[in-house]
Amino acid sequence: MNPAEVEFLAENQSIQITPNFSHDRLYLICGEVGPFRPGIPVQVPLWMALNLKQRQKCRLTAPEWMTVETLTKIKEDEGQSKTFTPMPDEHYMVTTQLILGAAPHDIANTDEIRILVKDIWDMRIAKLRSSVDAFLKIGGSLAKVDHLTVMEINTVRPFLPHALDQLFRLRQVWRKTLPTTRPNKFVQQACE
Repeated sequence: MNPAEVEFLAENQSIQITPNFSHDRLYLICGEVGPFRPGIPVQVPLWMALNLKQRQKCRLTAPEWMTVETLTKIKEDEGQSKTFTPMPDEHYMVTTQLILGAAPHDIANTDEIRILVKDIWDMRIAKLRSSVDAFLKIGGSLAKVDHLTVMEINTVRPFLPHALDQLFRLRQVWRKTLPTTRPNKFVQQACE
């Protein structure tokens, strides 16, 4: 998946808006939304909320997890844990970028939220890279990693299959040459 596809998936999440217009219920492929009444909050897909906001037809309401207090707690938990902690939203990074990009004035503390989400992202990516590095150093072929988001998996997807393929090839060469010659240290370490 590329980032645009991940963004497409994130845009199907529900978000609360407060419309400033009236309209009857809408029947979409993804389900029914509405009815829309001025000042009455309603749940809509994120893509619709962004479109309505762009046309100045609503105000966005931040998801429950998109507060400084909640994100600070998540950041602390992530920093203290050696494993990945569950995220409040599978698409937290994309959702934050879309909402804060479209409606920075609707959300309180946008700068702090951006910084906290970026810090959480950086900690998780650093943890993911070190996990991949340790995995490759031990020559593993199977790993279980819980609580990763789709976007985080996509950051290592281009590299990991190629690296595992190269390790496999080194092992094959090492096994073929083992009875007749002694492999160099690099090949031997990579194959152990």
